[in-house]
Amino acid sequence: MLRVSRLLVSTLALSVASCSSLFPSGGGGAPPTTGPSTPTGCAATGEHVAPGGYYVKGNTVCTALGKAHLFHGVDRPSLEWSPIGQNLSAPDFQLMASWQANVVRIALNQDFWLAGSSATPNKLYDAGYPYLVDSAVNWAESAGMDVILDLHWSDTGVLGGCDPMGNCQQSMADVNSITFWTEVATRYKDDGRVLFELYNEPHDVTWDVWKGGGSSGKGWTAVGMQQLYSAVRAAGADNLVVIGGLNYAFDLSGVPSNRIEGYNILYATHPYNESGKGPASWDRSWGFLTATDPVVVTEFGDSSMVTTDGGVSACASAYSQELITYADAHGASWTAWAWFPGGCAFPSVIAGWDGTPNAPGMVVKTALLGYHDPAADGTKAGTRAGDAGASAGDAGDAGPSGSDAGTHAGDANSQ
Repeated sequence: MLRVSRLLVSTLALSVASCSSLFPSGGGGAPPTTGPSTPTGCAATGEHVAPGGYYVKGNTVCTALGKAHLFHGVDRPSLEWSPIGQNLSAPDFQLMASWQANVVRIALNQDFWLAGSSATPNKLYDAGYPYLVDSAVNWAESAGMDVILDLHWSDTGVLGGCDPMGNCQQSMADVNSITFWTEVATRYKDDGRVLFELYNEPHDVTWDVWKGGGSSGKGWTAVGMQQLYSAVRAAGADNLVVIGGLNYAFDLSGVPSNRIEGYNILYATHPYNESGKGPASWDRSWGFLTATDPVVVTEFGDSSMVTTDGGVSACASAYSQELITYADAHGASWTAWAWFPGGCAFPSVIAGWDGTPNAPGMVVKTALLGYHDPAADGTKAGTRAGDAGASAGDAGDAGPSGSDAGTHAGDANSQ
């Protein structure tokens, strides 16, 4: 997300320094404008499945046991702007799981990962970074959640060119992103509970460049989604791959005529409460695609504030509630931005590191508690393997203490 990265610089300077009425039936609430998408089903015919993971059949994500599956969870930023992250710990992931999230999306920075950036003036490579990502994956999976690894920030093909105190979200991936995904896919190809989101928010390129690469229009060469996808498969990884559209990943309208060739592909959208991205545009921009392909909303939120009846300012939540309702009706998965106490403008779903939800966070938490989403191996968030039948309400609210910090890293000015 690009919206408020200017706030990130000042924040980093300081940091380096009734629920059931929302979704009465569990998950979403009021009926959508259009009818629900029909799941394709999971009849297996020699599908590619990474160990312990999933496969795609038509518009449906399926477990290795042939059961339809949806991902519902939260986004966890900080590893895109810091090689050591902020407040990353096993208890933090356990708190996410206490909301009954079954997936967490973790934002990454290729310059922290790639050893070649150690020879550059910024020396952004951190030898411990891949091991910290390993730890985050282990903490998430131990808490019962799958993981989406998201290439959030990149460097326009100049190793070490990402200034983490600024904004390194580019219009598209670059040649170094191929190396990144080759290494990441090789590392996690034996863990099917790890999904790969190839590039966070493509924008300001044509659909041809989005798919096949070419000129970025800014003096460097962009790499397309087909090339990134091929790098993952060439590494021997059958993991699910997540591919975001244009207009900061919001727009999937060009996918049918620019479809990525391959298997186990989900398409991602990022709806935010901004001009041109309201509910009236969802059908034509991404909802239509749920009829043919799995769609996952890997970011959504509203950075505005409202005044309550008592005259108190609060984070706006109506957009998030409507989005979840729509996603549920269309069989779309989702992860909410963001599990990070950065305030309404970030936008955040928690008020502090103890996991206390703010207003949109309460919408997200209530929806999560209404689902029944075991992972591929039968593990449900907050339970042990084999406990997939546990009640969705068996989750607590308490957690470790911490301090507020942050803004939505990765986004500047507008979506």
